Amino acid sequence: MGKLNVTKTNLTDVLIIEPAVFGDHRGFFTESYSEEDFTNAGITTKFVQDNHSLSSEAGVVRGLHFQKGQASQTKLIRVVTGAVLDVIVDIRKGSPTYGKWEGYILSESNHRQLLVPRGFAHGFMTLTPNVNFMYKCDNYYNAQADGGIAFDDPELGIDWPMDLEKAITSEKDKHHPTLKAFEAENDFVYGEI
Repeated sequence: MGKLNVTKTNLTDVLIIEPAVFGDHRGFFTESYSEEDFTNAGITTKFVQDNHSLSSEAGVVRGLHFQKGQASQTKLIRVVTGAVLDVIVDIRKGSPTYGKWEGYILSESNHRQLLVPRGFAHGFMTLTPNVNFMYKCDNYYNAQADGGIAFDDPELGIDWPMDLEKAITSEKDKHHPTLKAFEAENDFVYGEI
């Protein structure tokens, strides 16, 4: 039924995916995921886990998270209600876009999805209250492989849309290292973290 509009981004291997949306006076219908459509678009990732988070307020920051080593994950991200600025940072040492970040508005109204390959730190800031955020992963969560980069790393210079001093975040996310500090303590190469 549906077809996908797939757009490459400035970050190597990251894709914006826009599924067909059919709307009328009642609302809309979309196939948020069809293995056939994704395969026809050249995306053959096998997803094994779906995750769903709710952020009740605008200004919530989650991230920047990733899984290390064999537990690393490709993610297919979408927002079901509300809107976020979704931010990813390439932490694949040797990648042509290593240390670069980009942000994308994902919302219930634009129906965009973001395909984030393994080797990226990921986070988001909610732009509205009541954000239902969903993502598929191609690998299971592993608590021992949990990793993070500081969302307010001054060298990354992420342009968050709201004052970070007022950001609502977890204690864990307040204490992630900068990318340089993480790099100094971890030996990793392109495609592996």
